[in-house]
Amino acid sequence: MEKEVTIKLTKVPKNPIIIEGFPGFGLVGTITTGFLIDHLKCEQIGRYFFESPPATLAIHDGKVVDPISVYYNKEYNLVIINGIINSGGQEWKIADMIIDLCKQTNAKELITIEGVGTNGETAESKAFYHCTDEKCEKRMREITVPTLGEGIIVGVTSALLLKKEMPTTCIFSETHTKLPDSKAAAKAIEVLDKYLGLKVDYKPLLKQAEEFEKNIKEMMEKSQEANEMRKEKTPSYFG
Repeated sequence: MEKEVTIKLTKVPKNPIIIEGFPGFGLVGTITTGFLIDHLKCEQIGRYFFESPPATLAIHDGKVVDPISVYYNKEYNLVIINGIINSGGQEWKIADMIIDLCKQTNAKELITIEGVGTNGETAESKAFYHCTDEKCEKRMREITVPTLGEGIIVGVTSALLLKKEMPTTCIFSETHTKLPDSKAAAKAIEVLDKYLGLKVDYKPLLKQAEEFEKNIKEMMEKSQEANEMRKEKTPSYFG
């Protein structure tokens, strides 16, 4: 029997807005949620990891960084899910985990953060949205964010939209092939700030986002090195 994908929370917020971000194009989701956790006064209320190979753990500033961590900000009643693991192959399980978290907290809205590919370099990243709820869509139009008219959505966001469990707002930020993309993450945070009224001063954010992306890149590189070392140590029966 397959293990149920659920997170046991040390604190259960009531009717929060949940923001989730996982590695994808430009690591936009991970950088955005990671910055919010660092910038806002948040406390960790949950964690999760998949018991499937390869087992990967990151250390940052001498502390363990959980593959999937859940934080809470009381001031804005926000639950922030930050993932540093590659979600490839686990998208449906992660989506189930997020939906379960929404049900536990009776969340009023789920916001997903994703990077979307664009051709060539541009001076400024653009952001787009997709909403499943009319009220949320009206708010996006009020802050003059354009809707995503055409595109292919993959990863955790795709699984969440296909399941159609609750009101979901997707924020897409243009990114480029170079990883990670701090400009795209800064744009996503700018949109979140306007949408939720977080009072985040996002104008000087780029330098901070670049520093955070450096840390994320190092963790991802170390994770890749660990995976390669594991493969090298795996015995072969064919030579």
